[in-house]
Amino acid sequence: MKAYWSLFVARFALLLQYRTAALAGVVTQLFWGLVKVMVLQAFFTHTTSAQPITFQQAVGYIWLGQAFLMAIVPWGGDRDIQELIRTGAVGYDLLRPTDLYNFWFTRALALRIAPLILRAIPLLCVTSFIFPIFGLDEWSLSVPPTFASFLAFFLSFIDAIFLSSALTMLLTVSMMWTISGEGINNVLPTLIIVLSGMIVPLPLFPEWSKPFLNALPFSGLIDKPFRLFTGNLQPNALFNILLHQTFWIIIIIILGRVIVKHGIKKLVIQGG
Repeated sequence: MKAYWSLFVARFALLLQYRTAALAGVVTQLFWGLVKVMVLQAFFTHTTSAQPITFQQAVGYIWLGQAFLMAIVPWGGDRDIQELIRTGAVGYDLLRPTDLYNFWFTRALALRIAPLILRAIPLLCVTSFIFPIFGLDEWSLSVPPTFASFLAFFLSFIDAIFLSSALTMLLTVSMMWTISGEGINNVLPTLIIVLSGMIVPLPLFPEWSKPFLNALPFSGLIDKPFRLFTGNLQPNALFNILLHQTFWIIIIIILGRVIVKHGIKKLVIQGG
């Protein structure tokens, strides 16, 4: 366990060095968040039917999505590990006295958690405290309606980080079965941002699609935790949400382990 903790700390510290890139990311995500909020405002202003989510809840949903964009959306596998697999240098990891999947999963956790400090905190501060100063109350991020809502969000968000890390591992180990790995690393993240609610909040999707979307693992990344935060879902829904997230975490980890186990048997190290 000490080896995994040391790896997590080292990887986390390395990722914290990219402060300039993180600052650029905050500005970019702030811009796109404003665009999304304005589009939503136009929609809520002109809609003639009642919606399953209020405008203020939708605004909070958008800002949380922008703040945690890099933390909970698995945009791709671990590029360093994929390069090791591509070049054959992964042989060094195979020789380590640790479980290979756990070793790589620890790196994935650090990759998901580091953006919380570099990107999420600054953006949340701007949208929660700076916007109201300039009279942008309608566009600001509101605090959860109750402490129970915040606690439910916090617990579900922890599961979302593990779920995202498990999906990141799937993208990473796909390199054991492909030459470049670019195919799944481009297709899966695109599906995730659409089906998780990152583009359009899932409550605004057609009714016929909601059972399917809610059953997929991607709703546990963004939609369910964010709706707990905004009050669109009540805290008593937490148990079912955690059950849904935990189920998919276990399934995806098992799938990842199977891929690693069989991939190692077929892996050819260049020059050896």
